[in-house]
Amino acid sequence: MESKKKDVYEIITSRIIEQLEQGRVPWKQPWKESGLPQNLISKRHYRGINLWLLLTLGYSKNYFLTLKQINDLGGKVKKGEKSCPVVFWTWIEPKPDSPPETKKKPLLRYYMVFNIEQCENIPEGIIPSVEQREVHNPIVQCEKIVEAMPKKPKITHKEAQAFYDPARDYINMPKPKSFESSESYYDTLFHELVHSTGHSSRLNRKEITGTAKLGDEAYSSEELVAEIGACYLCSHAGIEELGFENSVAYIQSWLKKLKDDKRCVIFAAAKAQKAVDFILNVSTNEHDEEPE
Repeated sequence: MESKKKDVYEIITSRIIEQLEQGRVPWKQPWKESGLPQNLISKRHYRGINLWLLLTLGYSKNYFLTLKQINDLGGKVKKGEKSCPVVFWTWIEPKPDSPPETKKKPLLRYYMVFNIEQCENIPEGIIPSVEQREVHNPIVQCEKIVEAMPKKPKITHKEAQAFYDPARDYINMPKPKSFESSESYYDTLFHELVHSTGHSSRLNRKEITGTAKLGDEAYSSEELVAEIGACYLCSHAGIEELGFENSVAYIQSWLKKLKDDKRCVIFAAAKAQKAVDFILNVSTNEHDEEPE
């Protein structure tokens, strides 16, 4: 069982590493024209790391199917097309002879999906048109996200640096006019808002409630959570181009982290999804989130 779990982490992380080595940052893939990735039959949107994995494929319509679903529809996969893995958590029940205090254990599993553009003979009638988001003013949308956040921390503009103070539960931001653009201001604010979801009064994330220090594993993990979460919120608000720094140093730093810890990006994406759900006040019982 343990070797199987490692295989899943290896498969997914290798795909992320491949993207980074090609100069692309998977979690900085905006969506608009193609819609959010979802299963064509169940209509269920993919979340967590699955969202970013499927967005990087670059299809014009983000509808996906398993091989069984393709066969059930009377379709087939085009010759030479390759599938993409999608991960999910299952829970292993304790054995009957286990001690009473034994808890269920999470196991990361995966299955493979194909985009509809990789298929033939899929009935046209079941393929909906991509719903276009009408975000007429991204900055208004950004402000709505901030204002609607439950249990929102206090936001001040007293110092010329952006940070979240977990001890006093507040965010400080430089004044908006000090940023190159309004989009950059909200991108930074979203980053700090994601950090703030880790407070004990919200999601109680150990990387925030503990004693993470600059450069250690918990700090790096939390920074990736905030980065992925901020990218999600920016895309949700309609901010698609922020002049992201896909610099060599930036990419190399994440490559090293992911190569050292194959589990890092999967858990970070799951925590980021939870943080975003909290900020957007979304309730969900999806199976691809990080286990408790």
